[in-house]
Amino acid sequence: MKSALVTGINGQDGSYMADLLLDKGYKVFGMERRSSSLNRDNTGHLEDNENFQFLNGDLVDQNSLLRCLKISEPDEVYNFASQSFVYESWNTPEYTGDATGLGVLRMLEAIREYGKEVRFYQASSSEMFGRLVENPARESTPFYPRSPYGVAKLYGHWITVNYRESYDMYNVSGILFNHESERRGYEFVTRKITMNVAKISLGLSDSFALGNLDSMRDWGYAPDFIEAAWLMLQQDEPDDYVIATGEAKSIRDFLDAAFGCVNISGWERFVTQDPRFFRPAEVDVLCGDCSLAKEKLGWEPRTPFNDWVKSMVDNDLRLAKRELILREQPITFRDMS
Repeated sequence: MKSALVTGINGQDGSYMADLLLDKGYKVFGMERRSSSLNRDNTGHLEDNENFQFLNGDLVDQNSLLRCLKISEPDEVYNFASQSFVYESWNTPEYTGDATGLGVLRMLEAIREYGKEVRFYQASSSEMFGRLVENPARESTPFYPRSPYGVAKLYGHWITVNYRESYDMYNVSGILFNHESERRGYEFVTRKITMNVAKISLGLSDSFALGNLDSMRDWGYAPDFIEAAWLMLQQDEPDDYVIATGEAKSIRDFLDAAFGCVNISGWERFVTQDPRFFRPAEVDVLCGDCSLAKEKLGWEPRTPFNDWVKSMVDNDLRLAKRELILREQPITFRDMS
């Protein structure tokens, strides 16, 4: 039985990675930061799995990373942990650099100190391309990050390459373009849209605010992209890969698709624009070319755009209906005397 350590386990990508690895017969250890209130919305279903174990660790504490390695004794490490919200990176640039950038260095150093052969996956980001020098972007396209998050991810990417070349480590970076799902955090624009669409359709809300509606992203479905991450660590030689769909759509396109799932036309009457949600340095378009992944990994995106948008809306409809039911139930107090 192979063993894997997955950081950022409670996030979208980490939780899907755990699901995939367990299906493939791995023993999986999920690293989570200790906090006063756990958020295991995406991983609650794993708690009773005998082949899964939570571990406390933090990318800003190298000793905790080494401890996680010693406990899990992994064949593979998948690093999804980071401060991953681009907008927030302007508010907390120092922490973003520490966790998202230097955190990768700490993990690589922990693996070196651990001293056993480990295959390492780094979750790089299309935000490293920022202002696209070449459209669509491929592995050889120059980087031009436009946010503290993109800059931090770029450090994590290059230190992964550097340790591969310096110490003959099996390190790969997956340059993943935007990928969404039902497990996406509520602060991300796609989930913000699908949850508000669900609430509007049920009469729980009548409007919501967004930033730039014209920005374009190459959006895919997270479970498809996570499979590519696993494939990268199964190759004879390590390499870096762009993972994308090759098709960019605007926020307006996403709104069309999401409102269409609940048969509402004319979304403009429900959506306002708020200057607070505009980025200080905008990334107008991101689109990727995954030809190398298709050629070497045999990977390509499977789930059509409209299908996974509908999955997200349907999921948020279920959650919003649950909220509606709770609102309509009378509040009762138990007699504790």
